[in-house]
Amino acid sequence: MSHPSAHTGSSLNAHRRGRELAEATDGRVADVLVVGLGATGAGAALDAAARGLDVVAVDAHDLAFGTSRWSSKLIHGGLRYLASAQFDVAHESAVERGVLMTRTAPHLVAAQPFVLPLTPLVSRSQASLAWAGFRAGDVLRMAARTPRQVLPAPRRLSATEARHLAPSVRSAGLRGGLLSWDGKVTDDARLVTALARTAAARGARVLTRVRVLELTGTGARVRDELTGEEGEIRARAVINAAGVWAGDLVEGIRIRPSRGTHLVLRSERLGALPAGLHIPIPGETNRFVLVLPQGDGRVYVGLTDEPVEGGIPDVPEVPETDIGFLLDVLGSVLDAPVAREEVVGAFAGLRPLLDTSGHEGRAGAPARTSDISRRHAVLTTPDGITTIVGGKLTTYRRMAQDAVDAATAARGLSAAPSPTAALPLVGAAAPERLRTLSAPKRLVRRYGTEAEAVHALAVEDPALAEPVPGHPVTRAELLWAVRHEGALDESDLLDRRTRIGLVPQDRAEALSLAREVLAEAATTRR
Repeated sequence: MSHPSAHTGSSLNAHRRGRELAEATDGRVADVLVVGLGATGAGAALDAAARGLDVVAVDAHDLAFGTSRWSSKLIHGGLRYLASAQFDVAHESAVERGVLMTRTAPHLVAAQPFVLPLTPLVSRSQASLAWAGFRAGDVLRMAARTPRQVLPAPRRLSATEARHLAPSVRSAGLRGGLLSWDGKVTDDARLVTALARTAAARGARVLTRVRVLELTGTGARVRDELTGEEGEIRARAVINAAGVWAGDLVEGIRIRPSRGTHLVLRSERLGALPAGLHIPIPGETNRFVLVLPQGDGRVYVGLTDEPVEGGIPDVPEVPETDIGFLLDVLGSVLDAPVAREEVVGAFAGLRPLLDTSGHEGRAGAPARTSDISRRHAVLTTPDGITTIVGGKLTTYRRMAQDAVDAATAARGLSAAPSPTAALPLVGAAAPERLRTLSAPKRLVRRYGTEAEAVHALAVEDPALAEPVPGHPVTRAELLWAVRHEGALDESDLLDRRTRIGLVPQDRAEALSLAREVLAEAATTRR
């Protein structure tokens, strides 16, 4: 499996950004302008560039600044969509999960086991329903042709087996468990970074801190957020992939955001977690709270599905009601409930659900956001702006492909078929190749084949092997992010290229180190 490397044009950095922003605004006409550099926007930039089109992709903030960094880090096989009879969405999810796990990003996406503990709160009929769902999920895996060695079969667990895989679960009344598997991405923001860099290797100009002030079917008036200078980017086709902000750029697009909240706990609070947990939400037939071990000393617990009214904030706040709800559900299965002060961080993402209106629930009330379809929609305005909304992280590649198909068709651009289902991202390689790399496993899970180059920085300069206080990330990784991954400031480093910032205390302790690395990198550039 070949892949673009850091040395064949995929590196993003301040110098390249300055040069390519000047080119993008010098009056030339690109084939495609993509607005938004979350998973779908970065995916669209890659899709268009891989078809041989000249691409400019911009974001007002940073790669993965919005919803794409706030996910559960799961690459879902579509099981929950079967329950609501959305068979096409379920199948699409399973197919895209298989693409990521076997071809495009096997270094970043791997199988994650989950245990559903059969506690006294889970009735036998609920357990039977869940088991039928897991079996149906395995049928989806087969239909998507994902190999069994990539995603093992679900199975029933004895009480002893369940306790081994979920030692923090209360043993009183535990009658066993159900083991299932799904895909999990090491880090959603790293997936977006890999997409953006793979697009850059194919010639796309990937420009962060470039805000669109006005969008038309032939381009955009933009402002460089670093200098305040304004300019114009001209393009034959325009794709609006701004997620929850899509309606701010194009009239008539109505987004109904839904807030998904996660808690962050220290791993030692729940002890060894060989598997994640599915905890049924009382009163719901097909919704669970998930316990997600991250392998970096942290565990995520999520997630909620609550409608959000009013303006869209840059970074959503987490209300105490969400924290209380998640702690209550978590406490329903644990030996010792987690106290509020043991929550060391929390984050919320806003799902960009398309408001189809007329969609009403019981007694004329608006439908719950958990009931709104996760199908994506591609909408093209009369003047030719193509907007992609809805969907989810797992199906970003298909969403990007559909957006590029629609945009090129609307503007009469000739383009080859999308090759992205078979296009490995930066760092990708088959698992057997990844196992042979001479670098720490933690780096391989985050950088794939580039792990050796990241590790070499620390070998050449032992000072770069120094880890950030309270976190396994090293100075070498921060330097790599500045040189090759487009990190421009400490927020890029701490909140997106690494996830140190998810715990405010860890962020505060790492801030001076991040600033030192940025200063050193700036000095060596001069």
